[in-house]
Amino acid sequence: MFTGVVTAVGRVKAGKREAGNGKRDPGLTLTILAPYRGLKRGESIAVNGACLTVEQVIRGGFTVHVIATTLDRTLVGEYAPGRRVNLERAMRAGDRLGGHIVQGHVDGVARVTVVTDRDDARLVDLEVPAEVREITVPHGSITVDGVSLTVNALPASGAVQVSLIPFTRAHTTLGAVGVGDRVHVEGDVLGKYVRALCRTSS
Repeated sequence: MFTGVVTAVGRVKAGKREAGNGKRDPGLTLTILAPYRGLKRGESIAVNGACLTVEQVIRGGFTVHVIATTLDRTLVGEYAPGRRVNLERAMRAGDRLGGHIVQGHVDGVARVTVVTDRDDARLVDLEVPAEVREITVPHGSITVDGVSLTVNALPASGAVQVSLIPFTRAHTTLGAVGVGDRVHVEGDVLGKYVRALCRTSS
């Protein structure tokens, strides 16, 4: 469980494709440089919003194994050495919930369609998957590349607009997004439960 409050921006050091051999699923081993101390094998870290498990702790970072199903749902397989990624360690009981409840289960990939600066805010329009759009409401929550954001508006069918404050732009990778970029999105888990209940009762 996460909150969508990014605690570090890491950098991809290397990626190694795995071959299926009957003992291990085919996938990708990713090495990420990060400033964290006290990491332990088996703990969860959200990497651009995707919950991944630390396999090895190395000097200045860690490795994770990304299974094939995660590669199918996310952009992680495209991450090249040098790529900056938003990181968040799993929330502990008693921590402040500074963002919103984030599972680290990426629902799909969105595309940036409009970027507009308005005073000290940067408005970003995203073309999101239909299953994310239908559970999104104005002033509700959405996770973009692991960052908890408030929905500013729903400007068009299939679109969600978020507003990036200066702190978010300076302390996450979202400050560099431009039109055409693709990002991970996770819809609000509360909206998912409401949708499921409504479908069950109808």
